[in-house]
Amino acid sequence: MCIAIPMRVIKALHGGALCERYGKAPREQQMIDMSLVGQQRPDTWVLVFLGAAREVVSAEQAALIGKALDALSLAGTDPAADIDRLFPDLAGREPQLPDHLKSQRAKSST
Repeated sequence: MCIAIPMRVIKALHGGALCERYGKAPREQQMIDMSLVGQQRPDTWVLVFLGAAREVVSAEQAALIGKALDALSLAGTDPAADIDRLFPDLAGREPQLPDHLKSQRAKSST
C-alpha cells in the first residue's frame, strides 16, 4: 500500500520546497520535489510520496489525513487509544457506502 504524508511548505525553492511533516515533533524537514504540483507558497499543504508532492490539499484535509495516520500507528498497540479523536469525521455516525457502490449493490441484489 502506498501512503502519502501531509507536509507543509516552509520555503519555496527553484523546482522544490523545504517542507515540514504534519504533527511530528521534533519537526521533520525534508526537501520535496514540486514538479507535479508546481511551485507552492509557504504554508501550503501537499501530500508527499517518495520525496515528491503529488497533490495540494487544504489544512483541514492535511489534519484529517495526519490524524488517520496517527491512528494507524496506534492500531493494535494501545487498547485505550481514543480512536474517535483521531477520526473526527467518522465518529458518532454509521458508515456510509459511496453513491457509486450503493448503485452497484442495488443492481446485484435484484
